[in-house]
Amino acid sequence: MRMAKKEKKCIRDFEAKKDVSDLLDDFESTGFQASHLAQAVSLMREMKRDEKRTVFLAFTANLVASGLRGVLAQLIRQGWIDAVVTSGGSVDHDLIKSWRPYDLGSFDADDVLLHQNSINRIGNVFVDNDAYVQLEKKVQPVFKKMLTKKPVWAPSEFIAELSTLAKGKHSFLAACREHKVPVFSPALIDSALGLQLYFFKQDHPEFVLDATADLKPVGNLVLNAEKASAVIVGGGSSKHFTIGCNLLRGGLDSAVYFTTAQEYDGSLSGARPKEAVSWGKVKEKAAHVTVYGDATINFPLAVAGL
Repeated sequence: MRMAKKEKKCIRDFEAKKDVSDLLDDFESTGFQASHLAQAVSLMREMKRDEKRTVFLAFTANLVASGLRGVLAQLIRQGWIDAVVTSGGSVDHDLIKSWRPYDLGSFDADDVLLHQNSINRIGNVFVDNDAYVQLEKKVQPVFKKMLTKKPVWAPSEFIAELSTLAKGKHSFLAACREHKVPVFSPALIDSALGLQLYFFKQDHPEFVLDATADLKPVGNLVLNAEKASAVIVGGGSSKHFTIGCNLLRGGLDSAVYFTTAQEYDGSLSGARPKEAVSWGKVKEKAAHVTVYGDATINFPLAVAGL
């Protein structure tokens, strides 16, 4: 049997160690997804070391709801992330969790009973309706203040204004504000914030969220990048906007995907970096790796391994 050209170590027995870096060293010579995780950490270390590289961090809202917001914030505070791309739900969850915790429940909970008790389920995470009542009370005054400044806002500007409500070391919005990292959200209105905007615009129709306004700053970021890379956790609009905008420069130079989605149904979420090569969203000679598995497990390990 012909060996892969890039194989450097023989697969050996796993050794239990306390240090995360040592653990990942063992993963490098362990089969299946362990080796992919080790490769992902190695590629992320390269991104981190290269000060001339523009790095995108993309993730989905469920990860913020799950409790990973502190891991995301830590990554941003390390100072090598240049832009965040995420969904509107991430902003919702980050703001709410700045004020109150979510509850840990069960995947097997009675959803009818939860609904009757005004509790919303995200997997085994429970969020009561009062959280969204509090969100409304907090963001509506910010909307009014924004309107006094100007009528038309880009999503990234809109998020930056709302980030002043985010508090604590675990907030990715606070981390982005402190490190001047823009947060782009191509599907911002598909969220509780979008609902709040709908309410606000009933009395203030002149208030406009211009989704196209972020295309120029994103375009400038991409076109001015000497090298561009992305760490993408999850799929959907966050993933596609990140790889899609890099079409402008002929594709990403490197990419790391953390996902549970599969490619058999032709979905964007399940598409591997090699498919993005066919579109010019990832360069032909780009280094890339896909790590399959629950991001609440493997992504914190990857960040700790940096």
